Amino acid sequence: MRFTYHIGLHCTDADRALDRLLAQSGTLARQGIAVARPGVFRPALREAMLELRGAAASPQMQAHLLAAICDIDEPEHVLLSSDSFLCVPQRAVADGTLYPLARERAPWIRNLFPDAPAHFALALRNPASLIPALQARFADRESWEEFVGRIDPEALSWTDMVARLRDAVPDAEITVWCSEDAPLLWPDLLARLAGTPPDAAPEGGDDFVADLMSPEGFARLQGYLAENPARDAGHRRRVAAAFLDRFARPEAVADEYDLPGWDADRVARLTERYEADIARIGAMHGVTLLLP
Repeated sequence: MRFTYHIGLHCTDADRALDRLLAQSGTLARQGIAVARPGVFRPALREAMLELRGAAASPQMQAHLLAAICDIDEPEHVLLSSDSFLCVPQRAVADGTLYPLARERAPWIRNLFPDAPAHFALALRNPASLIPALQARFADRESWEEFVGRIDPEALSWTDMVARLRDAVPDAEITVWCSEDAPLLWPDLLARLAGTPPDAAPEGGDDFVADLMSPEGFARLQGYLAENPARDAGHRRRVAAAFLDRFARPEAVADEYDLPGWDADRVARLTERYEADIARIGAMHGVTLLLP
């Protein structure tokens, strides 16, 4: 049995992948794949993690948890997805650090089923858009000025965060991608989260691209691919990217924020740092970086 922990992160996926895979849970169950339902597994795992606090679950607790969160007997692969596995949104950034609790909390997750192979999957996002989106989730409790004043945006490093995660769960497989690339990676992401081979990816691989494009543009993409079948997954992504450049709906792809101190120069600096981080993560041992 293998477990995939889709740990988010915040403001990247919004349960899109989980919802798509839950819609196919019956088909996946026949392949031995259990897609745990959030309303059931999230409270059960939260209670177990608070009780264990990083200690390894006993065989009895593991059996109890598995029975509580899975709809099928003896699954070969279990997907557990929550963007708050590591912390609540308000604690995602502090004192120039992204997910300061990652080193502590990752073993809490890993040791729920300590004897089974584990796969941690997570999307990263450019801090230039992540920070405004994140603060909007708790704007009623902390103002924009207070939030930016305590987090030191220019010091944020995804390289540091991923390295701490890798060090915290050294025996786990770690897969990382950029949230900005998710529409083009969608078929591969669904397959990796479900634990299926890439050539047997769950249905819905075109959903994300379709949501971002005008109906006319998506119809033209489908028509083009019908007449000119993609040679491989990489070729299909390049074709989809070209059509997105031409037919994307501006309101679906634009990240624009009119906030104090969040001007074009600052966004450019944060973006440059983010791109450098991604390059370093791509060279990191023990981490798989997915790129279009």
